[in-house]
Amino acid sequence: MIDPRNLEEAFALFTAASEQLSLAYADLQGQVSTLTEQLEVANGNLRREFDEKSALSRRLRLLLDCLPAGVLELDSLGRVLAQNTAAKKLLRRDDVGFNWPHIVAEHMQLSDEPGVSEYRYADEISYFLLEEVDVPEEQVRLVLLHDVSLAHEMRSALARHERLAAMGEMAAGLAHQLRTPLSTALLYNGHLVRPNLAEDDRVRFAQKSLDRLRHLEVLIQNMLRFVRGQQQLTELLDIRCVIQDAVQHVLPQFEQKNVCLTIVEPSEPIWGKVNAREFSGCLANIFENALLASHPGQKVLCEVLKDDSFLSIEIKDLGCGMAEDVRSRLFEPFFTTRKDGTGLGLAIVRNLVSSYGGDISVESKLDLGSSFKICLPLATAATKV
Repeated sequence: MIDPRNLEEAFALFTAASEQLSLAYADLQGQVSTLTEQLEVANGNLRREFDEKSALSRRLRLLLDCLPAGVLELDSLGRVLAQNTAAKKLLRRDDVGFNWPHIVAEHMQLSDEPGVSEYRYADEISYFLLEEVDVPEEQVRLVLLHDVSLAHEMRSALARHERLAAMGEMAAGLAHQLRTPLSTALLYNGHLVRPNLAEDDRVRFAQKSLDRLRHLEVLIQNMLRFVRGQQQLTELLDIRCVIQDAVQHVLPQFEQKNVCLTIVEPSEPIWGKVNAREFSGCLANIFENALLASHPGQKVLCEVLKDDSFLSIEIKDLGCGMAEDVRSRLFEPFFTTRKDGTGLGLAIVRNLVSSYGGDISVESKLDLGSSFKICLPLATAATKV
């Protein structure tokens, strides 16, 4: 027989366990309700974030399609994964998967304008500025194409107009330079045909006419030298020898005016590739300008220096100097401040120095003198053929 007391204890334990289970179930229902609410809130937040990102993606897609610049997305191998509307229009292709480096190699080349690439497709030519940006987090690269064709055409047209304007100014200057001595020569020749002209006057007018015609010849020779300034044959020479040759041509004039010409140069050879006769004439031209600006008793210094790559020839005087508006136009063809000057001397100097890969500059102040500096690439005796 079952002991009633044991049975009663068992029922008590069962009742207690049932009550605990009921409480645990009620607590679990509460937790489930709380988690459900939290999940609904999280799902709502995720849904809002998804909607916001979708809206942002749509706006970015619309923005990319509205951009005037082309945008390409490349994978790690350079294949085009996507491109916007502008890129399709600029490249004249709307497919994807093509190899971008191959397009660059086959259809693009650098133009004469720094940073601008020329793009040829079929018979059409465009000009692009290219920018590339890596996106390491996505393992992609973005390429931006800026179409600068219109700006390139405008700059080219401006350059053509400037060249035409320069040619017109040069032609006008040449006409002015030719007209004066020619008119003078014609005037003197008109006197020569007078039947009652004395013999002494005839000789004098003939000499004056000949002087004017010789002036015309010099002007035309200078003009030809200016035009062909970049066509002279060069050879490897010790620049010191070329300077000495120029000095020998101008030294009598310096002595006559009592102006001292001093040359400071290294003891070892300084090699450069120049045309000896033309470059000596250019140096003589600068020496003569320094002499004209100097007063008796003053000095003109020619200093020759070199470094690892360049040599420099600096010619300084302590004469009258020049104003800034004169200095800025000093190398323009036909610009001169001298009554009998042609305005071609320094223009020829600059053309010739540029043809050697060099540069010429000038610094000057009124009443304090001027300094002309020529820089040329330095050569070595080992390059001599």
